[in-house]
Amino acid sequence: MENKTILEELLLKKSQQKKKISPVNYKKRLFVLTKASLSYYEYDKEKRGRKKGSIEIEKIRCVETVNLEELTPVARQYPFQIVYKGGLLYVYAANEERRKQWLAALHKEIKDNNDLLSKYHRRFFTNGRFLCCNQTCKAAPGCTVWEKCNIFFHFYLLSLSDAFHNIAKSTWTFKAVHFVTLEHTQHFVLFFRSKKGTVKHYHVHKTPQNKYYLAENYCFESIPKLIHYHQHNSAGMVTRLRHAVSMQVNKVPDTASLGNGIWELKREEIVLLRELGSGQFGEVHLGKWKGRYDVAVKMVKEGAMSEDEFTEEAQTMMKLNHPKLVRLYGVCSKLYPIYIVMEYMSNGSLLSYLQSHGKELQPLQLLEICYDVCDAMAFLESCQFIHRDLAARNCLVDSNLTVKVSDFGMTRYVLDDLYVSSLGTKFPVKWSAPEVFHYTKFSSKSDVWAFGILMWEVFTLGKQPYELYDNMQVIEKVSQGYRLYRPQLVSDIIYQIMYNCWHEVCITACMNCRKKD
Repeated sequence: MENKTILEELLLKKSQQKKKISPVNYKKRLFVLTKASLSYYEYDKEKRGRKKGSIEIEKIRCVETVNLEELTPVARQYPFQIVYKGGLLYVYAANEERRKQWLAALHKEIKDNNDLLSKYHRRFFTNGRFLCCNQTCKAAPGCTVWEKCNIFFHFYLLSLSDAFHNIAKSTWTFKAVHFVTLEHTQHFVLFFRSKKGTVKHYHVHKTPQNKYYLAENYCFESIPKLIHYHQHNSAGMVTRLRHAVSMQVNKVPDTASLGNGIWELKREEIVLLRELGSGQFGEVHLGKWKGRYDVAVKMVKEGAMSEDEFTEEAQTMMKLNHPKLVRLYGVCSKLYPIYIVMEYMSNGSLLSYLQSHGKELQPLQLLEICYDVCDAMAFLESCQFIHRDLAARNCLVDSNLTVKVSDFGMTRYVLDDLYVSSLGTKFPVKWSAPEVFHYTKFSSKSDVWAFGILMWEVFTLGKQPYELYDNMQVIEKVSQGYRLYRPQLVSDIIYQIMYNCWHEVCITACMNCRKKD
């Protein structure tokens, strides 16, 4: 069955230019689609010739149209792209009808694939860059949401004895990871509902040995284990359980009223639910605001920070509004402990997430994490703010795997992109540029240095930078030109970007600045 031909047609193919010196050319190839692969052959005198290439269906991550370039020849008016693990293929159909037929057939075959892309590039990769976003790496994250991938499935677990009353409910799509804890009962039904309303039911069976299964060959001791397996394998269903968008997290809408005054909230409207973590300034709790919204509440204990420090951090957060920065909703500052009420990020700190779930992520997803942080830092720089404490521990991960920058306690507004800290100021040595630990001079350039260290943390899945050295040794080694090694998961191109972040500011220039001060 896997070798049965689904679609076969003579199409125009653009050379993939896997080598930098490869020429750009266009050749007609006989394309053959089966359930196992998409192959293309030489074609001469109405005969199939030698196979020129083949892509396994399970390795395809996106199939979509491509916007036309200017002055496109008639023969290349209907392009589409096939993004797969390890490459990018451009193909041209004879007309719109034939293109739609190929897209539909390919979409049908790849719908259960792991690691489908959520974004794609709508324009061609030409002359070493994507024309849509100017990114220079073929494996760079897409810049346009791929609508075909954004199919939401509602997942329900129902007890038959409860006459279809909900026991547990969650929403599934293609991002983020959550675990579902369920009550024990004898019979269950899984069903999925797409945006278009199509419903698929699956009976969760139980064996005489008290094991659960959807497909007889895959039995599990508990329903959570069954769900965990089917997050990674469809095994007969219309789709695998992609990942949970949220566990009923009800976020504060942008239009929500922030309470009395500009940023003071009513303490009685906030209910603390459970502790999420603790730090030098106090504890962080999951809370409910106005009985509706899930929020993170940073409780600042008395004496942990001065009133000026608290006010400065809160005011900084209130000024900054960006999709990749953790939002501050307001504060309760009239009594101790002071509450700083922030956006709740259900997957916690990026560092912890990398250490616990990093092995489940693909290199492209790791790159998307770096892109999110880069987006936030570019915004901070445009607003003339220096973060001064950028690290994986100070970024948070949302339920859909979006990463946002947090912890603005050391953030400063600057007029000339330079902030000279007072003597005795504490700073994270292993994330700091040489001009910071030699002269306590911070700038957007030192934030770039820290971003390079964060990239290294991401691609090592949360390792400690310079793990063999203490702070004094790091200062000595970095001053002598030592830099962090290339992580295994990083390509040469990405490592070069990382390494470029550690281009040292001239020491003489720093010394001259010091003399002027």
